Amino acid sequence: MTDEAYNRRMRRSQHRRDAKRRLVRYCSTLKVEITMLIVVATVGAFLLAWVFSKTKINDWLALPVTLIVILVFTYATSRHLTDPLGQMRDAAERLSDGDYTARVPDFSNKYDEVGQLARAFNDMAEELQHEDQLRRDMIANVAHELRTPVSALQAMVENMADGVVEPNEKNMESILAQTHRLTDLISFLLDLSRIEAGSSSLNIEEFNFADFIDETIAPLKLLDSSRGHDIETHIPSNIVMEGDVDRLRQLYTNIIANALKHSLDDASVLVEAHVDDSRGTVVTNIVNFGSQIPEDVRHKIFQRFVMGITTRGSESGGTGLGLSIAKWAATLHGGSIHVVDDSRGVDFEIVLPLHPDVEGTGPRKQ
Repeated sequence: MTDEAYNRRMRRSQHRRDAKRRLVRYCSTLKVEITMLIVVATVGAFLLAWVFSKTKINDWLALPVTLIVILVFTYATSRHLTDPLGQMRDAAERLSDGDYTARVPDFSNKYDEVGQLARAFNDMAEELQHEDQLRRDMIANVAHELRTPVSALQAMVENMADGVVEPNEKNMESILAQTHRLTDLISFLLDLSRIEAGSSSLNIEEFNFADFIDETIAPLKLLDSSRGHDIETHIPSNIVMEGDVDRLRQLYTNIIANALKHSLDDASVLVEAHVDDSRGTVVTNIVNFGSQIPEDVRHKIFQRFVMGITTRGSESGGTGLGLSIAKWAATLHGGSIHVVDDSRGVDFEIVLPLHPDVEGTGPRKQ
């Protein structure tokens, strides 16, 4: 048998299997099952009536007997249709009571609408359980993030009050740094509340992109000075775009800070950008060299409360909200953000329109 003949045979076999699978699924739909039940019940009633007429049984006796037999048959055969609905009702009540482990039995052998609903219910319950666990983790993370600066502030202030340390410039800068940590955390929580509420108001203004990136990077360099990172920028000076500067600053601050956080000490982070004239967009790539993110988890890092992985020589922690807030800000502008393949390291690619066309924007500034 030649390869071509073998391939034709395999394709025909696959077509037959696909056709059989489609037929089984069609015949297993709820409409077909109910129709078959009605047809069988009708035929059964006709056969019983015919048997009673042949055996000369009184009509007043034949009618109730026929009704009872058909009702018992219909009740018994319809239970496989209604039982999953009852189980889903019970599981839904458990979910409403806060038990996110509730599941309905596996209906993988059912192809009708009830089976599909059961599988969709289990997927929903699993997602709710996952979100609940993420929220629990977030509460623990926020409590830890709050406790650290508050404890440090309390210790410093108590030492100053007791005269153990002097309120000199160095100690005051340390207190100020802890208050900045608290402010950043509160800002994250406020941004989360805006995401939950679906807030999308933008104040659009025109600005120079290279100057904007320089202004965004400046405070990050100061905060990161102890780790020896070098932030390289390759951005044309003539890129002019429109957008909400505050929201976009959140976006780029979070992405660049994330790159610094997960880079080895004394490593470099690259920020490069160009204009895609065919799409009317600004494409920015932020690369931290050396590390990589597995492709199968790249979409998960933009979910709320998902924490990064700490490696030796890098720093993690935080609330797990930074990347989700960055994605939210990009989406508000009609743009996108995702991790792309890059042999140099982790590459966050941000695509934003030069002139965003979004609803719910505030007045445009020049």
